[in-house]
Amino acid sequence: MNLTLWILQSALAALFAVAGLLKLSRPLPVLNDVVGGWVHDVPLQLIRTIGGLEVAGALALVLPAALGIAPWLTWLAAVGLIATMVGGGAVHARRGETREVAFNVVLALLLAAVVWGRLGPHAF
Repeated sequence: MNLTLWILQSALAALFAVAGLLKLSRPLPVLNDVVGGWVHDVPLQLIRTIGGLEVAGALALVLPAALGIAPWLTWLAAVGLIATMVGGGAVHARRGETREVAFNVVLALLLAAVVWGRLGPHAF
């Protein structure tokens, strides 16, 4: 189970790192093409902040435990990313984007599995 959690954490970290770096580095027209029209409903500064939080969360999903420094940050990062997915789901729900809401829910559930595993039976 520990190996499964590491694979899940690594995959989620890669996904959130890419998503966050896109939000941090791309201009609004490019973001519209890549992540969708919701970017016009949210201030650019908030998009950049979300990108920074996603990159920080991605790093914290893997690095603390891999380096043996404060591994409890792993589950805490997963909780923070769940909150990000809840916010993203609310934006998509308001826009009637059910496919995107479903994607947010799936990611939140996968992150919840990391929290459960790292807080419970498979803590570091």
